[in-house]
Amino acid sequence: MAPIVASTEIARTPEDVFAYLTDPSQLPAWQESVVSVEGHSGGPVADTTTCVVTRRLGPREMKMAVEIGNLDPPRSWTIRGLDGPVRGNVKGTVEPLDDGTRSRVTIELDLQGHGIGKLIVPLVVKRQASKELPRNVQNLKERLESSA
Repeated sequence: MAPIVASTEIARTPEDVFAYLTDPSQLPAWQESVVSVEGHSGGPVADTTTCVVTRRLGPREMKMAVEIGNLDPPRSWTIRGLDGPVRGNVKGTVEPLDDGTRSRVTIELDLQGHGIGKLIVPLVVKRQASKELPRNVQNLKERLESSA
């Protein structure tokens, strides 16, 4: 299955954008389906930081362990789903624009189904994620630019 990709330009430095994107405690603020994050109290993460993200998928809430890794500040990072029937794998990049005063963020989401997830990813989850990811990057832009 092809990954879902969304991109936006943000009037903040790559360093500011990267720090926000790789702080799991900020996920509920800009990702619509994230209800909560456990296992990280905020701030910078170390490579291979693991936490538990609770997402709303339709009427249900599901906890999923994820690992943030491959950190290359302020350019790129990955998030890898570790458990559950639906596992999202994210590749994120931050590119400097206008001599580093602005940034372009690109988020690529690849969904993998395990067990029952093999059925629900193509039928439900991919459709929901295809609608949500562009809204999430817009939320990210608005959130970061309003706090500048």
